[in-house]
Amino acid sequence: MDYDNCNRAKQDARPDANHLLYEQVYRILRLSSRLGALELSGSSVHPIQILPCAGSTTPQPANQRPASQHGMNGSRALGGPRARRPGRPLEPDDLPEVDVDGGNNSMFNSHRQLSKKAASEPRLRCTEVDENGNVILVDGEFKKTELIARFGLLPRDLRKIDSSNLPHILVRPTSILLNLLHLKVLIKHNRVLLFDVYGTKASYPQSAFMYDLQGKLQQKAPATNGGLPYEFRALEAVLQSVTQEMEADFEAVRDPVIRILGELEDDIDRHKLRVLLILSKRVSTFEQKAKLVRDAIDELLEADDDLVAMYLTEKTHDVHRQLDDHTEVEMLLESYYKLCDEIVQEAQNLVSSIRNTEEIIRAILDANRNSLMLLDLKFSVGTLGLAMGTFIAGLYGANLENFIEETNWGFGAVTGVSIIMSLLVCKYGLSKLRNLQRIKMQGEAPPGRDREYHWFHDDGHVGLLDPRNREKLRRLQMMKADDKKAPKKSWW
Repeated sequence: MDYDNCNRAKQDARPDANHLLYEQVYRILRLSSRLGALELSGSSVHPIQILPCAGSTTPQPANQRPASQHGMNGSRALGGPRARRPGRPLEPDDLPEVDVDGGNNSMFNSHRQLSKKAASEPRLRCTEVDENGNVILVDGEFKKTELIARFGLLPRDLRKIDSSNLPHILVRPTSILLNLLHLKVLIKHNRVLLFDVYGTKASYPQSAFMYDLQGKLQQKAPATNGGLPYEFRALEAVLQSVTQEMEADFEAVRDPVIRILGELEDDIDRHKLRVLLILSKRVSTFEQKAKLVRDAIDELLEADDDLVAMYLTEKTHDVHRQLDDHTEVEMLLESYYKLCDEIVQEAQNLVSSIRNTEEIIRAILDANRNSLMLLDLKFSVGTLGLAMGTFIAGLYGANLENFIEETNWGFGAVTGVSIIMSLLVCKYGLSKLRNLQRIKMQGEAPPGRDREYHWFHDDGHVGLLDPRNREKLRRLQMMKADDKKAPKKSWW
């Protein structure tokens, strides 16, 4: 048949790798068309015919010719009965392209692509604690999809845990999600999950948190005796660990700052100013971090619906509270909010002390610069006075005849007049500089000034600190003074 010749010509033009596949498809199509013709041979509907290739003709029987050739144009125009035209059969060109080399675009490699995608899905390491405070899973690996399906979370919730460093406290219908500094915790009514993202190592604060968490969860007390439910005890352990870590970080930053401020009071040099700059950046970073934690707790305290939704244990018993009935959790959050606010205030005081010290140092350096400029002006005035004397001496030594050269008192008179003129010019210039001189912030006070301001006591940079830091700085100064008084042993 022409159909066979046409399709075989097309197959011969294709690469040898696809020849066998298209040959099998062609045989299946021929078999299906023959079976259809046999099934429809006894019916009034004409069997489906295989169309010829383009450019070839196939003679049709007389009984299968179009009705227009038998003079039935009128009945066809009036909508008379006619045979259904067969549809276009499936050809080998209609099949999708197959990559026999196993490329990524192959339809037979879709399962491989899905398996690779599933294997590359990021995982999270979790440590799970049960309702009795016992660790039932250590460094368990979970996919994000598994965590979402198991704990009823949303993808954006895990995104804040995995990729966000900003403190968050999210309340969901069946869980509480916290991302505070070094802790990323999921709290259920009977489970606690501590997340640890790949690439991080178990640190001491997390180990201390696990120890405190187990201790709090094992202290069960009935709610009638004032005991907190499971989720609130876990929440208290998280907030306590966060505040303790913030206090430890602040102590580590505050002590070097107080020490360098005390040393700058005695001597100002480039190395100390560089150290102060580095410490100033650290204190500013800590202040920003403490503010974010405080704002996260404050944002939760402002949302009454979230506070009511934090009673997870009561939800499991179908107990629903009013919108304003959240005294227990509000008091718990309020206490730790005050602690965070106190840490923020101390950090702000320390930053203010550093800024004030920098301004004072800048003023002292400006005063020293002005002193150098003043000294230069004094030398200029003195040079001007000497110039007056040399001018008179130049006139006296000129090659002019005068009676002074013949006298005995001429030399002394000219010398005296030159000195007097130089002194007068210097005195006049210094008096003008004295009137223009700026008032110094430090230096020797004029006589009687101490009696006038006897009520004022200058503590220096110590007065800029809070009482706790002020007392600590005084102790450091006393220890430094004792070390200076102690006899030093000879190195030999």
